[in-house]
Amino acid sequence: MLRRERRALTPLTLLVLAAACLTGCGGPARDGYAAAGAVAPGPERRAGDNVAPRTPVEFQQLAGSPSSTTSTSASTPGPQGPADSARSGATTTPPGTTPPGTTPPGTTPPGTAEPPQPPPVATPPAPGAGTPAPKPGTTPPATPAKLTLSPPTRTPAAERWCENVTVGFTNTGTTPTRSGTVSFATHIIGALGIDWATITTAQPLPAPIPGGTTKTQTYAVCVEPWRVPLGMHIETRTATATWT
Repeated sequence: MLRRERRALTPLTLLVLAAACLTGCGGPARDGYAAAGAVAPGPERRAGDNVAPRTPVEFQQLAGSPSSTTSTSASTPGPQGPADSARSGATTTPPGTTPPGTTPPGTTPPGTAEPPQPPPVATPPAPGAGTPAPKPGTTPPATPAKLTLSPPTRTPAAERWCENVTVGFTNTGTTPTRSGTVSFATHIIGALGIDWATITTAQPLPAPIPGGTTKTQTYAVCVEPWRVPLGMHIETRTATATWT
């Protein structure tokens, strides 16, 4: 009889232990909350077994405990997937693209004036490129006189020791020549074409010669008669000038 009463009390004892475990065996209450949830079925959970619950454990507020606005879940959230991102409203930008509302680097936003550009810098002419032509209505700067002589033109004279030589004088400067001399190199040529000697003579320039003009002058160039025996003649081949 006593054994039957003990066997009858065993299920009741297990029920009381399970109820006590729901309120205290799950650990200390967290800020007025107690663990609540499904427990393992009877065959799977026996007294003394430590079987983890299969469903998440939630904490519910106990009567008389201070209110709390937080709810804790024993489950740990996993990585956020594309669906979770869509629900949370977060947007992602593919790599290599510019988010909407931004301006790519190096461009000017619409409606913004571009900064002023610096004025171009004038490049001086290269050496030897020549002097640029003066602007209309301006006076070119004065340059010194410079004579250029043309090759002498010879014509025979009455005496064999003389000849007429014509030379053109061109002043390439802007300042006129006031005075100067022209020197002639006269060669004495023998009957067989041998050049026996060269005689230099000088005569005055046809000054003044204004700048930028050409003046032509014919000279009678002569040497001493004894230098030109019968059968010989003279040839004035070059002319040079000096001026001030």
